[in-house]
Amino acid sequence: MLTPIDTAKFEQAERALPSIFRERAPDCGMILGSGWSRILASREALARVSYNDIPGLGTGSVAGHAGELLLFGQAGRRVAAFCGRRHWYEGAGWLPVVLPVELLRRLGARRLLLTNAAGGVNPSLGPGDLLLIRDHINTTGLNPLQGPVIPGWGPRFPDQSRVYAPGLAERLREGMAREGIPLREGIYAFTAGPCFETPAEIRAYAGWGVDAVGMSTVPEALLGNVMGMEVAAVSCITNRAAGIGGETLTHDEVLEATAAAEPRMRRLIEEFVAI
Repeated sequence: MLTPIDTAKFEQAERALPSIFRERAPDCGMILGSGWSRILASREALARVSYNDIPGLGTGSVAGHAGELLLFGQAGRRVAAFCGRRHWYEGAGWLPVVLPVELLRRLGARRLLLTNAAGGVNPSLGPGDLLLIRDHINTTGLNPLQGPVIPGWGPRFPDQSRVYAPGLAERLREGMAREGIPLREGIYAFTAGPCFETPAEIRAYAGWGVDAVGMSTVPEALLGNVMGMEVAAVSCITNRAAGIGGETLTHDEVLEATAAAEPRMRRLIEEFVAI
C-alpha cells in the first residue's frame, strides 16, 4: 500500500537547520553514498547537523553512511553535503529518502551531485573504477513521485530524457581528464535491495545494456531533475556483480573498495564543486 509522504515534515526539517544554512544559497548540494562520506569527515565545516536532529530523516542502519549534514566552503563556493543516505529498503518509506533533495531545493541549490557504491555488470569495470551515470533503468517500479502532486516537484508527468545534465557530465569528464583520472560512463540499474542481485538477474541486466547496479540514487536523481536542478551521479565500482566475479558478495567488500578508491573519489568531489 502506498503511504503518502508527510509533507509537514518538510517544514519541520527546514526549521531544524541552523540559521547559517539560510544566510546564502549553497552553490551546490551533494548526497554521498556508501564509503564516500569519510572524504569530508575532516573537512572544516561552517555547520554540522546530525541526521537525528533533522525531523523525518534520522540515522540509517547501513555502515559507511556518516549520518550528518555538512555545510562547508571551498574556493568561494558554499556546499551543503548530506554525508550518507537513507534507502527505500530500510522500511521507513519515501520521506527520509527524498527529504535531503527537498531541503536542498528549499535552500536554493541548483546543482546536485549523487554518489554511490555499485556492482559492475560490464565485465570491463573493476573495483575502484569511477562510473559517470549517463542514464538509468528503474527495475523496481518504485517512484517517489507516485501519490499526490507535491508543490515544487514539477509536473504530473515529467520528461526523463535528460535526468543527468550533459553539461555537468562534460565538465566532470574534462576535469578528471586533466588530473589523469579515468572516468567511465554508462547505464545504472536501480534495484530495491537489500539483497544483492542473483546471477540470472545480472545476466538480464547485461542484456539490457546495464553497466552497473545498485540500490539507490535513482529516486533522488529523478526528483532533483523534476525540481529543476542540474544532476550528476557517479558510482564507485566496488565489486563485480553476481556471476561475474565468482566471489560471495558482502558489504565489507564494498567499504574496502571505496577506501582504496578514496583519492580518486576526493578529486571528483573537488572537481564538481569547482564547476
